[in-house]
Amino acid sequence: MSWIGWALLSAAFAAATALLAKVGVAHVDSNLGLALRTSVVVVFAWGIALALSRPGAGLAAEIRGLDRRTVLFLTLSGLATGLSWLCYFRALQLGPASRVAPLDKLSVPLVMLLAWLFLGEKLNAPAVAGGLLITAGAVILALR
Repeated sequence: MSWIGWALLSAAFAAATALLAKVGVAHVDSNLGLALRTSVVVVFAWGIALALSRPGAGLAAEIRGLDRRTVLFLTLSGLATGLSWLCYFRALQLGPASRVAPLDKLSVPLVMLLAWLFLGEKLNAPAVAGGLLITAGAVILALR
């Protein structure tokens, strides 16, 4: 499957995540809900990593082969994910999922901008137009 298929599956699971989390945090502290969800994600992720590790090399050998830069950036990414989820769960607890989720998707134009600034990715007129449309749509949906 191409990256497009995987990205579309990601969007579908993200939509399910928002709806399931909204129902899940209805009667519990959002931080406890996040902790439970994250525990499931940790077990699931390690299960996948163990089940699909390259034969012969083994997961332990791959872990030992990680360089410091990789570990640093994946650790920072994990911290950013945790902070994002913390804010997202609190927002879901306080607001309607149909308005929280669009604002969360402002991450798309932010990623486009930051990837252009820091990673040197190309940003052409159609990409700028798309980013502006996503931004406008998120704002319109959130303020309705």
